[in-house]
Amino acid sequence: MDKLKMAIIGSGQIARVTHIPNYQSMENVELVGICDTNPDAAKAVAEQFGITRYFGNHLEMLSELRPDAVTICVPNKFHCQITLDALEAGCHVLCEKPPAITVQEAQAMEKKAEEKKLLLSYGFHFRHSEQTAFLKEKILAGDFGTIYNTNVQWHRRRGIPGWGNFTNKAMQGGGPLIDIGAHMLDCALYLLGYPQISYVCASSSDRIGKRGGQGLMGTWDGGRFTVEDGLFGFIHFADGTSMSLETSFAINMKERDLRKIQLYGDKLGANVFPLEIYGEEQGQLTDKSFPFMEMRDWHRDSEENFVKACLGREPLLVTAEQGTYVQRVIGALYKAAESGMPYIWQE
Repeated sequence: MDKLKMAIIGSGQIARVTHIPNYQSMENVELVGICDTNPDAAKAVAEQFGITRYFGNHLEMLSELRPDAVTICVPNKFHCQITLDALEAGCHVLCEKPPAITVQEAQAMEKKAEEKKLLLSYGFHFRHSEQTAFLKEKILAGDFGTIYNTNVQWHRRRGIPGWGNFTNKAMQGGGPLIDIGAHMLDCALYLLGYPQISYVCASSSDRIGKRGGQGLMGTWDGGRFTVEDGLFGFIHFADGTSMSLETSFAINMKERDLRKIQLYGDKLGANVFPLEIYGEEQGQLTDKSFPFMEMRDWHRDSEENFVKACLGREPLLVTAEQGTYVQRVIGALYKAAESGMPYIWQE
């Protein structure tokens, strides 16, 4: 197979701004169709990008076009069923993050991909960053020693989206944790190698979100705000190491946007965004930065890896099994926050 026949399900912003332009820039991809439950939206995007076929139903598109792969860009509520339908139709699937709303859905998706011997991946594009790859190699080489604590953050000062379904729990499954926090969580867990978890604690807030107002990403309606605006968690691993996690759509802090993954090892420490490494040499404390590290388009790298994996040219970086692990951690954090009690991990 020289070219991968790709179809897009969902015609929203992420499809228009990211996936479609990226696929059209790849010589080994043929974009054969797009669908949306709003046929007029699908038609408009098809005309904008010169896509020959458009549909109002994904089952109809899968049946008529028989693509090799699909990219799913719909609200989280619909990830599971559409993924199952695409896998059943014989398609490899790249689904936007998070995998689903519940771990049971993610497990069903993973099982179906395994049964069909097809690839299933998720849009955790931060894992494709140069910083993450560099640190992963150093961790595997033992340069950090034992990483005994990790601090994960993605905060927005007033970054509640004023569009889409981001404040609707029924459609999205949650707020910043399942949206932006999931990226940092996935990246950190990848660096740590998915250690066994013993328990999870968390608290959450919706005080700012429910007030409604004007933010840095538009206006939102507090009366329709049904997700958390911030979640603060703690993960204890079976080997005695730990991770703290903080994520928010709205919080009273100085910065407009704050993203961090801090690793504390007994030989070295690091921050991932921006990349810095902290240690000591000959009795002197040292800080290393990497001001000339290449900054690629991580979204495109994610899509290119998926395409090449489908064509059998390189291994898949984000696997279905890893997605299920991340989904389970997200679910555990939500359960702990809702109950006010530790969530005990059970394999």
